[in-house]
Amino acid sequence: MKIGVLALQGDFIEHEQVLKRLGVDTVEVRLPADLAGCDGVIVPGGESTTIGKLAVYYRLMEPLRDLARAGKALWGTCAGLIFMAKDVGRNQPLLGLMDVTVQRNAFGRQVDSFEADLKVSGVDGERPFHAIFIRAPLIEAVGPGVEVLARAEKDQRDVIVAARQGNLLVTSFHPELSGDDRFHRYFLQLADPSWRAP
Repeated sequence: MKIGVLALQGDFIEHEQVLKRLGVDTVEVRLPADLAGCDGVIVPGGESTTIGKLAVYYRLMEPLRDLARAGKALWGTCAGLIFMAKDVGRNQPLLGLMDVTVQRNAFGRQVDSFEADLKVSGVDGERPFHAIFIRAPLIEAVGPGVEVLARAEKDQRDVIVAARQGNLLVTSFHPELSGDDRFHRYFLQLADPSWRAP
């Protein structure tokens, strides 16, 4: 098992630390050659416009799309969700892989960051997942092949904050900051169903 973490900008180191604790080989992805041999790639939180522009500059857009089309697992957290989406309501570089419509910064600015306990479909254990939202987007709409995994409350309504489409996974929040590795375990089993933590 080898997982790439897109390391152009954002909190990629935190994802690497979780993966290393789970005994998984990781590589920082900055150039197309770094994707060689990867079973999956995580696109971390950060600033989605910057991540997109740098991915274009370093010619990573098509190699990442090719990886997903080949059935490899991709997971976008926060800005990574925006970068993987088909529609974000504005013109910026997107992979366009997930059939979702996303609202950027849906929960407000940095000062509006919050934490919430979520019930997550498919994630092991009975206890809720403690999710950390930082300038978080939300998923406004999903296509027919997209499975909703978790919802959170915003303005007295439930909104989508985690979803899966085959080998693709997205979360509005930051599991790498939670101290709970269950989402990383879920992703690793998408990358390789035979994987088991040591």
